[in-house]
Amino acid sequence: MSRNSSRKGMSESGPAGKLAGHSASGPSQRQLRVAEEVRRVLAEIFARTEFRDPDLADVRITVTEVRISPDLKHATVFVARLGRSDVAELLPALKRVTPFLRTRLSHALRLRGVPDLHFQPDTALDYAMEVDTMLRQPEVQRDLEGDEEPE
Repeated sequence: MSRNSSRKGMSESGPAGKLAGHSASGPSQRQLRVAEEVRRVLAEIFARTEFRDPDLADVRITVTEVRISPDLKHATVFVARLGRSDVAELLPALKRVTPFLRTRLSHALRLRGVPDLHFQPDTALDYAMEVDTMLRQPEVQRDLEGDEEPE
């Protein structure tokens, strides 16, 4: 008798059949809760702490989102600078202060292990502004007005 046939009610493919970190139903409630706690703590650290790194001196960084892997070992942190688009230049400095940030996270979170932090620039606001600019162009406005049907 195979192992799969002895487990009634279990899926044939099981969790091993899925790609790591990708689920048809999206992130679990635990992933969402841990990611939000990591985001909250990092936002507080960035708001209060003055870093010794000269590239991060007097820099205001906003943590917009955190996505965490299913095993809670890796966290992708999306960061932005409000009103500025030069956050990509700060990524090497953020990588240098990652050990300090993980230490601070370990004191604030009640987890067995603190996830590795991977920083990415958040381009969602830039993309939204670009779409808004395109929608305001006269050619697009004309096309949008032409789509309305008279009643």
